Amino acid sequence: PMASFERLGLAILENFDGAGLDAVRLWGTYSAHQFVRDHAGLVAPQDAVETLMRLKVQRATLFDFPAFDIPTLAGVHAVVSMAYGMGQGAEEAAGHETLGFCEGALALAGARGIQGALGERSWLGAASTALILDWQAT
Repeated sequence: PMASFERLGLAILENFDGAGLDAVRLWGTYSAHQFVRDHAGLVAPQDAVETLMRLKVQRATLFDFPAFDIPTLAGVHAVVSMAYGMGQGAEEAAGHETLGFCEGALALAGARGIQGALGERSWLGAASTALILDWQAT
């Protein structure tokens, strides 16, 4: 259940030294690599756009609500919209983790010069969080 996931994530942030938001983002990148070990079909080699589309489909299977979408995906630019419906602290951590995961997936697809940033942020009052991704074509 999402409430259990939220409590566990907040407990990790509160109780482990070094478990700041930069570490959460790195964990997201690492977890993309781990995920692909078991789900190799997520990555379309040398095709970052297709990889992100596959990620969108994969994420849709994990939630029974629209938590993750990619409203903009063109060339070497994407905007990912996410809203997990958790409290502010957990939503902020999830934004950093998801950003890291997306960056990791892009790297596995062969994208280079990946630049990820947080745009609108739900924990600051926006309806959802926007993850901005730019990269160089392979």
